[in-house]
Amino acid sequence: MPTIKDIAKAAGVSPASVSRVINNGPKVGAKTREKIKRIMGEMEYQPNANAQAINVQNNASIGIVLADLTDPLFAKMAHGIEKVAAQKDLQIFLNSGAFDQTSELNAIEVLLEHRYKALVVHSAMIDDKTLIEFARKVPGLVLLNRHIKEIESRCIWLDDKAGGGLMAEHIVEQGHKKIAIIAVDGIQNNTRHRIEGMKAQLAKYPVHYQIEVLEQGAATYEGGEVAVQNLLARGVEFSAILAYNDAIAVGAVSMLKAHGLSVPDDVSVVGFNNLILAQCMKPKLTTIHNPIEEMAMKATELALRLSKGEGTDVASFSIEEHQYTPELVIRQSVKRID
Repeated sequence: MPTIKDIAKAAGVSPASVSRVINNGPKVGAKTREKIKRIMGEMEYQPNANAQAINVQNNASIGIVLADLTDPLFAKMAHGIEKVAAQKDLQIFLNSGAFDQTSELNAIEVLLEHRYKALVVHSAMIDDKTLIEFARKVPGLVLLNRHIKEIESRCIWLDDKAGGGLMAEHIVEQGHKKIAIIAVDGIQNNTRHRIEGMKAQLAKYPVHYQIEVLEQGAATYEGGEVAVQNLLARGVEFSAILAYNDAIAVGAVSMLKAHGLSVPDDVSVVGFNNLILAQCMKPKLTTIHNPIEEMAMKATELALRLSKGEGTDVASFSIEEHQYTPELVIRQSVKRID
């Protein structure tokens, strides 16, 4: 049976445009609308009754957009959202942004077409201005793991600058003076804030550091391998690696071992997020604890409250309740050197 994505591909339009046609929504030209309807007929497309029912059930539902459904970090986000939804007997409609701006926009637009009143959105690629516009349209939209000053009362985020500072402080305290930082490019500010935190801390000491920047989609195990391969190929000297996340850290450890280097005897490694893989790798990974599941629960509760008009988001705003604090978790992947 064909799906909305199949129709969109055949018509050369976005899934959101197909959804608008199915739901008699605006912003689709007459010619495009007729083309989509013709293709739907040719492919014998039948609208999903459950999806259509969402339009009348949205008061008992919550729309979710996460960047990657395969990443353990986003699995923890989803679990936190699911906990709140189960307590309140809510249905969840989940979309993936796939670290792609167009996909993220389409995912949000589909939820808007279905008239969800409560939305929890993790956006890594959409610019601040666009997200601010979405927030103005949907009073119950809350951003998770993203801080935008203009709508910070609608954001739940981690103090990434403090997290970066903790990573750098720990590695310097262990005597390391040559440090490699593996970062990730992208619109979302958490990378920049972590780097700022690291730089501010490292500036206090006579140390040298090199920053290796990966593409946004490479915040993975494979990305960590590539980053270390590049550092070694260029002859960069380092005794420690500060990684953007645990997945990159684990990939970095793998590539170091492939080159005959021991962790932590030859190179120390620090990750970020404190996911299950940090505890399962050998040696166990020193990392920064990110209370993402707790943050996801908070974001869900906030979205539901705002969607019901229970107080204004600005009046009830408290930065202490919206910004979460990271913690250093010391394990076996860092060695003290003299």
